[in-house]
Amino acid sequence: MTTIRAATAADLETIFDIINDSARAYKGVIPEAAWHEPYMPIDHLQSEIAKGVRFYCCDLDGRTMGVMGIQDVLDVTLVRHAYVRTESRSQGIGRALLDSVTRLTPRPVLIGAWRAASWAIQFYQKNGFTLLDEAEKNRVLRTYWTISDFQVEQSVVLADRRWLARAA
Repeated sequence: MTTIRAATAADLETIFDIINDSARAYKGVIPEAAWHEPYMPIDHLQSEIAKGVRFYCCDLDGRTMGVMGIQDVLDVTLVRHAYVRTESRSQGIGRALLDSVTRLTPRPVLIGAWRAASWAIQFYQKNGFTLLDEAEKNRVLRTYWTISDFQVEQSVVLADRRWLARAA
């Protein structure tokens, strides 16, 4: 049975493990300058939580198999740090998490991803998100994220129907 629940402080190590297990898919795909081991050190994860990222866990038969964070920034909600254990991909875990966290907010939802992570981009598009054009992506990244110019260049942004309706 699959359940989605809010993460607690007791989930920190599990979230860390899932992020770093799943992020191995980026190695050799994203720019080398962006890859490091571990992909997300524990102190960075703690910093993200301190900055308001709220994590949700997907448990399957009592074991946490995926995590996804959301963060309210200005007038939108960002999906942050969405990862599924390598062994559990393509089993509906990411979709269950995405459906759940997007229902938690009435705000428009934006998702940033590495441009080279084609599987992630395709996943979000398959689940109703639209890729923003380059100019809008650059504006949105500089408005809602705090990232380097290098990361802006290497990233894409996808938006939900609420963002698109507001922008129309």
